[in-house]
Amino acid sequence: MTSYSDPYNLIVCGVGGQGNILISRMIGRILAAKGYYLTIGETFGAAQRGGSVFSSMRISQKRYYGPLVPTGQGHLVLSLEPLEALRMLAAYGNEQVVTITNTQAIQPVGVLARRNDYPQMDRLTGAIEELSQKAWFVNVTEMAVELGAPIVANIVLLGCLLGAGQLPLEPAEVEQEMQATFPPDKLELNLEAFKKGMAAV
Repeated sequence: MTSYSDPYNLIVCGVGGQGNILISRMIGRILAAKGYYLTIGETFGAAQRGGSVFSSMRISQKRYYGPLVPTGQGHLVLSLEPLEALRMLAAYGNEQVVTITNTQAIQPVGVLARRNDYPQMDRLTGAIEELSQKAWFVNVTEMAVELGAPIVANIVLLGCLLGAGQLPLEPAEVEQEMQATFPPDKLELNLEAFKKGMAAV
């Protein structure tokens, strides 16, 4: 990670049930196996499904850092939900931050109860672009649905991360980690989702 900041601060976010904690732990295991010092802090919203969930990851070649990314010091926001990406940018963004965002919205409870409005998607993506040095937008949920398994949207997003070249990860390393993570009957689907995400970016 010579051309990266040290520590490199990664935020992986979404809402409960989307699987962002799984991909943050996979990224963490791969980087730890490569000799990086890594700490992960996880924050769960009030609701297990539908509440805000994010992992704060500090990656270094030198030493361990506290697990929580300091305010305004994120380097990469990897998000399974666009409003959550904007929330994280508001807290951790700066002029250098890069974002990779799923464009499929999940309506929060306040919106479903008609207490709040969900922003128009063009306004939301415009705000994310404005707050990012570089932003990728991919409908990973739609791509997962095309594979017949909406649950693998997180793995499609992991593929997007590799395709964007934002971390020192190799496809073969991720595939090896997937072999250790998923049972044999789920492996082929997840590998296909991963490759689809890489090709999308």
